[in-house]
Amino acid sequence: MVYGWPMELRALGRTGVQVSPLCLGAMMFGAWGNADHEESIRIIHRALDAGVNFIDTADVYSQGESEEIVGRALRGGRRDHVVLATKVHGTMGEDPNEQGNSRRWIALEVENSLRRLGTDWIDLYQIHRPETRTDIDETLGALTDLVRAGKVRYIGSSTFPASRIVEAQWVAETRGRERFVCEQPPYSILVRGIEQDVLPTCLRYGMGVIPWSPLAGGWLSGRYRLGAEIPSSHRADRIPGRFDMSLPANQRKLEAADALATAAQEAGMSLVELALAFVIRHPAVTAAIIGPRTMEHLESQLPAAEVLLGDDLLDRIDEIVAPGVNLNPEDSGWQNPALAPSARRR
Repeated sequence: MVYGWPMELRALGRTGVQVSPLCLGAMMFGAWGNADHEESIRIIHRALDAGVNFIDTADVYSQGESEEIVGRALRGGRRDHVVLATKVHGTMGEDPNEQGNSRRWIALEVENSLRRLGTDWIDLYQIHRPETRTDIDETLGALTDLVRAGKVRYIGSSTFPASRIVEAQWVAETRGRERFVCEQPPYSILVRGIEQDVLPTCLRYGMGVIPWSPLAGGWLSGRYRLGAEIPSSHRADRIPGRFDMSLPANQRKLEAADALATAAQEAGMSLVELALAFVIRHPAVTAAIIGPRTMEHLESQLPAAEVLLGDDLLDRIDEIVAPGVNLNPEDSGWQNPALAPSARRR
């Protein structure tokens, strides 16, 4: 089967792999979001038919259910035409070793992901979060073996601070390991902290960047407006620090979301289109990860691949949320353990 690609493809770092500017995130497929497997598969197929050729999931999403849904959706010849990414690190069982970035766990869990995805190889295998208790050389050594065994094509990181990205590159060079070719950070108009150092660092190393949560966990969906009832969601229940409206930081997010919705309306586009177009406009960004739960969500997000934001509109966005700023530090996705009370007390 020959596929046409209505979206303009982009290079994933220096790998030579071409991917769509929208990457289909599968976190919402399964118990965490849409429990209807058949509908989730229809959403995946619609995205592929629209020109998306990049799918990202993780073992921990609904405890493997997301990977199983993606695997079913890619049967019948679609797998060969999809750049498939998944991640390892999160807790997958009660055993304390069923998590993390150790060689032991990576070697076990990659087999589970391959089985759930119904594939012989993973295009991009990512470490979901940094970990202080595991030497990065241990992690890169395990990932290097997977690449050389043909089970993984490329490796990447997710939500790594700039210092950890640099360390991983240095270790790869000095120890002869495979290097991370891609970083997956949190990035949206409301969460711009990575503009200070992560994005410039990725540019220097020629790494692809595929930001997660470009709609800021739903804050930029158009549903959060001043004077309107605050939406409820499973995500808000899981991570209240990012949604609790008694917190001043979340009040600031609400005010910014409202101002951005007005700016989008005046520019003749939806807030969803504005938010996604903003992320993929950054020169360091390869693709924005969209995470639809319904077909309606997907249809509202697909047009963003064709939206171009002018300098005047970008300047207005900067006035609402300053460059390099996270309105709520909880949205950074990773809290530095060096700042925990136990690390600061003598």
